Amino acid sequence: MSDKQSGGFVGGLMLGAAMGAVAGLLMAPRTGRETRRILKKSADALPELVEDLSTSVHLQADRLSESALVNWEQTLTRLREAIAAGQEASRQEYEHLSQAAPVATNGSTQE
Repeated sequence: MSDKQSGGFVGGLMLGAAMGAVAGLLMAPRTGRETRRILKKSADALPELVEDLSTSVHLQADRLSESALVNWEQTLTRLREAIAAGQEASRQEYEHLSQAAPVATNGSTQE
C-alpha cells in the first residue's frame, strides 16, 4: 500500500474505531451511570486521538506537497526541453528553406 493510501487508511480506521466505540457504548445494556463513566473515559482519550489523526493528516499533506513539487519540476524541465527542441527544429527548417528558395528582391523572384 502506498504512503498516501496508508495515511488515509489509518485516519479512517481511527475515526471508525472512535465512532464504533461511541455507538457500542450507547447501545450497551448498562446503567446510565456506568455508560456516562465509560463515555467520560472515552471523551478524555479523544484529544489524543484527534492529535494523532491531525499529525497523520499533516504528514500526508507534507508528502503530497513534496510529491507535487517534484512532479511540477519534472514537468517544467520536460517543457523547457521541448521548447528548446522546437526552437532548434524551427531554426534548422528556416535555414533549410532559406537555402532552397531564392531571395526575392524588388518584389520579384530571381530565376
